[in-house]
Amino acid sequence: MAKTKSRAQKKTTSSSEKEYIIVDEAAGLIFESEKELFGYFQGAINKLEEEYQSLRASEDFTDEEQIAREHFLEATLDEPDEVWLDDKTMEDFAIYHFIKSFEEGAESFKYVAVAYVSSEDEYPTFVFIHFPTKDSRVWQNYQRGELVYDKTYEEVSGGSIEGDALGEGDPLAMGLYMAMLKVRGDKDIPQDKFQDFAALREETIESADEIWRKNDLDGNVLVSFIKEFPDHETTKDLVYIAVTQEDESSNVHSLLFSFPTTDPTLVDRYRQGENLQAEEVSQESAH
Repeated sequence: MAKTKSRAQKKTTSSSEKEYIIVDEAAGLIFESEKELFGYFQGAINKLEEEYQSLRASEDFTDEEQIAREHFLEATLDEPDEVWLDDKTMEDFAIYHFIKSFEEGAESFKYVAVAYVSSEDEYPTFVFIHFPTKDSRVWQNYQRGELVYDKTYEEVSGGSIEGDALGEGDPLAMGLYMAMLKVRGDKDIPQDKFQDFAALREETIESADEIWRKNDLDGNVLVSFIKEFPDHETTKDLVYIAVTQEDESSNVHSLLFSFPTTDPTLVDRYRQGENLQAEEVSQESAH
């Protein structure tokens, strides 16, 4: 039971007291009534509703459970995790898929809103359908088109250094980096200071004190370069770590991300797997 909602502004013109509903003034989408507005978008609403119903499984939220979660719509539109620009589904205009994760007790789900976004204000002014779903098959269907906003990338991009995969939005790099941030100590070097230590990356890779190789659960071969900088001029007990992905066929390493730390416990997390000698490893400076 996907719902529709207008978020368009209502304005009166200077020449008359008549109130208009403005969805996208630059595109000429100005309506005299809700009936006219919904009539204009009815074909798109029907198409999207049919698509959603064809995906919806009986194990997903019931109509009543969906109604109880309608309040998650505003947060999804205002603070989404992802926004996808889809210019293929409709012939006459582009639509946007807003997706956000939520947790209620032990239950986690995604909220999806498919909306028209005003070209002038870059603001969602009309929501064709919106619904919560526990089914990954459903929400992944709306991850289509061009990813124009990624909250995870926004959160991690400050820690990227030129040439690494993190700055390119690589999913593996972002996931591993976010996992590192979650276990990082409160008193460790803050992310906004990482750039101050970027010059240590090359030295860490070229003359590491330790190199560790391990396979993650998805079969990726990760190699971590660790180097201590005990005489660093500004930071005591400094360790720099560079995390790379190894190509099994060529043994070449692509740089995922790197970071400074003063937390021995965090360093220990990267001492997993096989301890390598430096001469066994080939490097590639950029991803």
